[in-house]
Amino acid sequence: MMIRDMFTKNKKKRMMTIPSDDAKNDVPEGLMTKCPACKNIILTKDLMKIVKVCPKCDYHFKMTAAERVACLFDEDTFVSIDDHLKTENPLQFPVYTEKVEADAKKTGLNEAVLTGTGKIEGYEVAVAIMDSHFRMGSMGSVVGEKITRAIEKATELGIPMIIFSASGGARMQEGVLSLMQMAKTSVALNRHAAKGLLYISVMTYPTTGGVSASFASVGDINIAEPKALIGFAGRRVIEQTVREKLPEDFQTAEFLLDHGQLDAVVHRSDMKGTLAKIARLHAKGANGHE
Repeated sequence: MMIRDMFTKNKKKRMMTIPSDDAKNDVPEGLMTKCPACKNIILTKDLMKIVKVCPKCDYHFKMTAAERVACLFDEDTFVSIDDHLKTENPLQFPVYTEKVEADAKKTGLNEAVLTGTGKIEGYEVAVAIMDSHFRMGSMGSVVGEKITRAIEKATELGIPMIIFSASGGARMQEGVLSLMQMAKTSVALNRHAAKGLLYISVMTYPTTGGVSASFASVGDINIAEPKALIGFAGRRVIEQTVREKLPEDFQTAEFLLDHGQLDAVVHRSDMKGTLAKIARLHAKGANGHE
């Protein structure tokens, strides 16, 4: 309860001019974006200015890893690490290499996670930001390795670790090698915790499968963006198994908060300030700051 109270957030709506129906027709591709929730039409450049949140219904659009870095870190402080690591198709799964290469070209990433260090309002942290635009953010051996190395870097430097989860789960094309990453990342986090260091887990849409069952759920503080889908198995599978109709808001961030599985649901516009506040409150014990 104390943690939830600490993160009372300001949900003021951002006001902007909504284009008329006439203006919505015959516009260049990419100039405007339609909200999938309320169908509101937004100028794409304006959407970026309000951290990709619909000004009408508060829908949180998916973000790329680069976009999260831009809105979270102090200017010119983020330094990526392990960008050279690439998947080698260990099981020789058909067409897997081609699909990974296509996603790499589309996203500018070598894998579904961007890792590095930087400062948030002056506080140094290590971070892993998953990107659902790359193979649905699925966790293969390279994703697990990069996250593990980022955690080990945080442990070495004595700084907090933050992981933004956005994943469909373990990557089927790598079989048991994907599932092994659940244990590997969790062990690294346990070593980080043994040093008395802080780990913040931030769950975004979606956080599912093996990711939700491993590092995403074991934060010292677990927070999520509004309406984030969080869970292990899919809704239909669960309903067929338990033979019961589940609540409409089942597996949403708000449902998990109400049932004690999250510490807070944080609006994206408040995320940087919230993370800085947590870092400040834990600074003396976590990284030596007064």
